[in-house]
Amino acid sequence: MLTSRTFLKRTRAGAVLKVVREHYLRDDISCGVAACRACGGEGGEGEGGASTTSTSSSGPPPLLEAHPSSGAASSLCPGPHYLLLDTNVLLHQIDILEDPVIRNVIILQTVLQEVRKRSPPVYKRIRDVIANPEKHFYSFTNEHHKETYIEQEQGENSNDRNDRAIRVAAKWYDGHLDKLQNEEKARVVLLTNDRKNKERAVEEGIIAYTCEEYIKSLIANPELVDRLACLNDEGNEIENGRILFPEHLPLSKLQQGIKSGLYLQGTFRANRDNYLEATVWVHGDGDEKEVIIQGLKHLNRAVHEDIVAVELLPKDAWAAPSSVVLLDEEDQNEDGSVEKEEERENSLKTSLSKNMLRPTGRIVGIIKRNWRPYCGMLSKSQIKESRRHLFTPADRRIPRIRIETRQASTLEGQRIIVAIDGWPRNSRYPNGHFVKNLGSAGDKETETEVLLLEHDVPHQPFSQAVLSFLPQMPWSITEQDMKFREDLRHLCVCSVDPPGCTDIDDALHCRELENGNLEVGVHIADVSHFIRPGNALDQESAKRGTTVYLCEKRIDMVPELLSSNLCSLRSNVDRLAFSCIWEMNQDAEILKTRFTKSVINSKASLTYAEAQMKIDSANMNDDITTSLRGLNKLAKILKKRRIDKGALTLSSPEVRFHMDSETHDPIDLQTKELKETNSMVEEFMLLANISVAQKIYSEFSEHALLRKHPAPPPSNYDILVKAARSKGLEIKTDSAKALADSLDCAESSSFPYLNTLLRILATRCMMQAVYFCSGMDNDFHHYGLASPIYTHFTSPIRRYADIIVHRLLSVAVGADSTYPDLTDKHKLAELCKNLNYRHKMAQYAQRASVAFHTQLFFKNKGVVNEEAYILFVRKNAIVVLIPKYGLEGTVFFEEKDKAKPALVYNDEIPSLTVEGTTFHIFDKVIVNIMLDASNVQHQKIRMALIEPKILGSCGPSQSTQLSSKSEPEKKKKKLGE
Repeated sequence: MLTSRTFLKRTRAGAVLKVVREHYLRDDISCGVAACRACGGEGGEGEGGASTTSTSSSGPPPLLEAHPSSGAASSLCPGPHYLLLDTNVLLHQIDILEDPVIRNVIILQTVLQEVRKRSPPVYKRIRDVIANPEKHFYSFTNEHHKETYIEQEQGENSNDRNDRAIRVAAKWYDGHLDKLQNEEKARVVLLTNDRKNKERAVEEGIIAYTCEEYIKSLIANPELVDRLACLNDEGNEIENGRILFPEHLPLSKLQQGIKSGLYLQGTFRANRDNYLEATVWVHGDGDEKEVIIQGLKHLNRAVHEDIVAVELLPKDAWAAPSSVVLLDEEDQNEDGSVEKEEERENSLKTSLSKNMLRPTGRIVGIIKRNWRPYCGMLSKSQIKESRRHLFTPADRRIPRIRIETRQASTLEGQRIIVAIDGWPRNSRYPNGHFVKNLGSAGDKETETEVLLLEHDVPHQPFSQAVLSFLPQMPWSITEQDMKFREDLRHLCVCSVDPPGCTDIDDALHCRELENGNLEVGVHIADVSHFIRPGNALDQESAKRGTTVYLCEKRIDMVPELLSSNLCSLRSNVDRLAFSCIWEMNQDAEILKTRFTKSVINSKASLTYAEAQMKIDSANMNDDITTSLRGLNKLAKILKKRRIDKGALTLSSPEVRFHMDSETHDPIDLQTKELKETNSMVEEFMLLANISVAQKIYSEFSEHALLRKHPAPPPSNYDILVKAARSKGLEIKTDSAKALADSLDCAESSSFPYLNTLLRILATRCMMQAVYFCSGMDNDFHHYGLASPIYTHFTSPIRRYADIIVHRLLSVAVGADSTYPDLTDKHKLAELCKNLNYRHKMAQYAQRASVAFHTQLFFKNKGVVNEEAYILFVRKNAIVVLIPKYGLEGTVFFEEKDKAKPALVYNDEIPSLTVEGTTFHIFDKVIVNIMLDASNVQHQKIRMALIEPKILGSCGPSQSTQLSSKSEPEKKKKKLGE
């Protein structure tokens, strides 16, 4: 059957086109109920007319049970019934629908299409639920069923038309189920949160309830009530009549204002150390602008990572970034004290020179909420019987959330997940609902789960669909595999990695040629041979983007069969590789470069220490040792040349834990020692990445995947320049070369550690290195490496960017064919965006893991006194670094319920004078370190100042919070990464 509509459409050129839109209707679409004779006893169509009856490896299609038991325990519907949902229920109550209790649910095509348009994340979640056969969720194609399709009536808006379509489908289902010859007829229950829709449904004889009414009627599952989304937003429920926040402007006004330049659009970034301050990053035409927001009213209910509209304040109201550390943990009541907030806001203001003022604004509306489920704990409540509680997120940038729960006593001391539902104007905190209990706080498994969820690290086991694309075992190299491949198994190739490394990406060789030159090869695992474009394995790898290394475990980007076996370049086995081979003279100058797919057989898998021992040992002269010595000699020349060009050698404290073999608790903590061989491997990886970047760009100028490191804006260096000046040194920042040279000269014979501190501080001034598509950008320069072009080629087991680069290089050397997405610069730019995000979140997750294990270490160690150096001076605190542990912490000089000491802050020097004792950046202090577990969620390494002693004070009891701290300014030591 066919219905069609004809309408006229005017083109940009002014021509009038006649458009006919055809809509096919069918009478053979199944209701989805198992054993429904009227429908032939089997499932029918899926969304959009795609059949769900086709058999697949995952088993039979999910059907509605003939005897639905999902509502058997409902006091409202004691008999068997199916649930049919409207759009709002699906959009807002997805946490309820994912619960195993909710089964036998009909999802209409009308509803699914609307959800897809309004919330892609919810759409993905509901598709996953529909695909789960145990849930018995059925997608019914009502828009193509001749009995349930309806036309939009004259004067009817699309929302009312969709509501009517939902009621028509519910009515049809109820009548259709009469044909089932069951002992007791199953009914269809419509769940809708739209009052008007519910009233009309009841008038039409449809059983209809709100989601809340139905969930509260499930006698055997009272805990589900906690997971109901709280939909009272924008102050519908003004309890105390007090409006705390200005109204948000409607989206239409915001878009108009942004277009006219009245408002600016940007990303809201909350301040981890000061809950009354945030910045909005405004993305302009190739230009980024930062706007400061200070004070609760101006923050106006924006949450970290929301897309917001900002109105700039007049210049006389501009402020400077605050140097105060201010944590929102004073008041446990849900609305806080307005007077106290005002007092705190005043503490942000200080007399400043005009050059420190920055553009300052206020939030006038929200363009897009970027809320996600948040991990955290319930705040300890004074009223145990209360149903209303405050939830404190693990991430300090997220405000506390008000939830209703009957399980408060059970959830005390547990890590839980909560979702935000809305933020009324009369509430100090947003409203939300309980989603899931993760386990006891402090438990290693629970804390690892929290840090993975908080940093959005995909860590679920690989699905069967993904694993189905792995090669069959036993695997061996075939004649077909060798078609475009060179046999390099005769070469003396070896790998050099950290101890315990099983995902070996790279191997090296060096040999002397007959003409006296040297042949050097970098051989990289050929992961792209096993992961073909577009299949489920490729899609999952692209989504994960990178392998995440935690202190105790590794979250692989690709399944273990590849990462630790078939792709890993282990010794004494044949492995497929992609080789970059140079002919060099004795001065490490490249004479020829070639790239080839290859097969290698590594002669040794060495650790950095083992390789160093071979190089240093006078008694060893075997082929591997000779190769390593040749590589080491060339690497030193390459490094010197790179540094002479202006490449930076920076520093960051990196720590390594030694674990107890039984408890897996950290028993020792020390900073990593870097050997010459670390630098040797790094030099050749950098050289290979540069050579490959040049090759793929020469072949694909519009769609090469490259990596750049932007030069920091001059203001980023202020803190470094001031710190050096305070020690009588000058740091020049006009160029990377000037910075590198002045850092090399910044030595002090009386203070040897000063140079390391300056390099650590310089690292904090840097921008993040990012992936980009060559056809979408003009600036390719890598500032840290002083290289005009760069990419990532050398770690395809753990980075998806490298897989794409391998594919591009493969096409460039004629070893593989291209495919549409590889030469689509817009798709490549989208991919780069995800890879940059995943890379950043992986770094944060790794730091959070180190922070958690540091806490465990000090929990077992007890109280210790250690030498520390001041890294930053704040208005009411100092930030110190303890070199022995690579540990950073904040020492406060104000304590709750104690008299405030006299504090004098000088931003120019920078220094802080406390009761007559002055602290400068890089001053050495002695601190007392212990773990404070009084706040289970935000456990702290508490630091008390031992020396110098502060006059007139018994010494503050200070702390640094480590639970999930991962400041964006901390960069990796290797800028190549």
